Amino acid sequence: MREVRADFDARTIVVYQAYPAQVADAAVAAGTFVAPFSFGRMTWIKPSLLWLMHRSNWARKPGQERILAVRISRAGWERALSEAVPTTDPGLAQARVHVQWDPERSLRGAALNHYSIQVGVGRELIREYATDWVVGLTDLTPAVRKIAALVQTGRAAEAQRLLPPERPFPLGPALARRIGAS
Repeated sequence: MREVRADFDARTIVVYQAYPAQVADAAVAAGTFVAPFSFGRMTWIKPSLLWLMHRSNWARKPGQERILAVRISRAGWERALSEAVPTTDPGLAQARVHVQWDPERSLRGAALNHYSIQVGVGRELIREYATDWVVGLTDLTPAVRKIAALVQTGRAAEAQRLLPPERPFPLGPALARRIGAS
């Protein structure tokens, strides 16, 4: 099953990204992405914190030591999805936005039987993402490290309570078809 699950409200959705300290520090200070963030390459946003924790090895992978919760407008998110092309599509090379589905992860990193979305915002939209879509940034690194420590010491129930409230994000039929959601 492919379902967009996220922390969202009526106006915004939270996506997660992992960065080196210098990028994260500048972004948090500015409240949006600024140099040394790269505006010349695709940036991948993920509404699943656990998938990003798997990908970044709980903020221990080199260059991904800092975890940011990026609150973006729903209008920006829906715009990205409306332009998205699945990474399996032959027309991907011309796409401004890429969509990829990967197995969702458990707290311990095991693959689950449903899929989580990643959205690659292409360089043509990066400045719009940073200036128009981003409404706030939070450095989740301390919380992520605490969750990881709880899991490592066998306190998964405590760790689970610290996770963001991700729930199914409502997609209209056209957007669901476009991104391959089921």
